[in-house]
Amino acid sequence: MSYFLKRVYVPPATGDGLRILVDRLWPRGLKKEEVAIDLWLKQVAPSAELRKWFGHDPQKWAEFHRRYRIELGGRKGEVETLRQCEAKGRVTLLYGARDEVHNHAVVLKEYLEEGN
Repeated sequence: MSYFLKRVYVPPATGDGLRILVDRLWPRGLKKEEVAIDLWLKQVAPSAELRKWFGHDPQKWAEFHRRYRIELGGRKGEVETLRQCEAKGRVTLLYGARDEVHNHAVVLKEYLEEGN
């Protein structure tokens, strides 16, 4: 599989392939014309309720991980879109969170690579 993760604030690189923003909200401080994205797939992000509950609290990570995977099970169309993109080549999933370990893009990448 060729899914990669990158903060949306990091400048694009030639090897990024298809750049897909997977956040529900537009990243703070960035103008749309400044961000090199090919697709904004906001529907694949965690629900507003789950995102607010989690609040990027590492102590809630395990439960967030479990709940978000359940949500992804109900987002078959969006997941299929990502699979179709990946079938054409490298895909970089862009996210805005500061924490590079405890964020929804990590869970999404794992979910996609497991073939769910």
